[in-house]
Amino acid sequence: MSTRTNKAQRQHLIAGLLEKDRVTNQAHLVELLGTLGVEVNVSTVSRDLEELGAIKVRIPGGETAYAIPEMPKAQVAPQDHLRRVLGDWVVEVERSGDLVVLRTPPGSAHVVGSAIDRAGVEGVIGSLAGDDTLLLISREAQGAFVADLIHDLAGLT
Repeated sequence: MSTRTNKAQRQHLIAGLLEKDRVTNQAHLVELLGTLGVEVNVSTVSRDLEELGAIKVRIPGGETAYAIPEMPKAQVAPQDHLRRVLGDWVVEVERSGDLVVLRTPPGSAHVVGSAIDRAGVEGVIGSLAGDDTLLLISREAQGAFVADLIHDLAGLT
């Protein structure tokens, strides 16, 4: 059964799918939308991804997947989304005073930074992302707390 959706509804569904699934190509996204009853072709999905600002990022294992790096700051990422992003892309956490350095696979630091910024992680006052390294600046005397929190949320041992 096909569900009639307008562009805004379809793009909302796409953004949700990119947050919860590893979407590696546009054909895969067309299939996922089909499971939701939304019939669409690859060219429409391509335009939607471009309008959403979706980019491909390298994920663990060397594969690439679509992600939307930034959402409006007023939208706070749910804790489970933050935990998934950190679990998928943070491979190392180190602290130096009130600075916390996160390492990610190449091309993924900005996605992690955006998720942390949107989630409003306690103790973090800002972030700066490179290609595979993210610097978190924590409030005074909260560096250890922030490092431990990120370490735990990422599921690192």
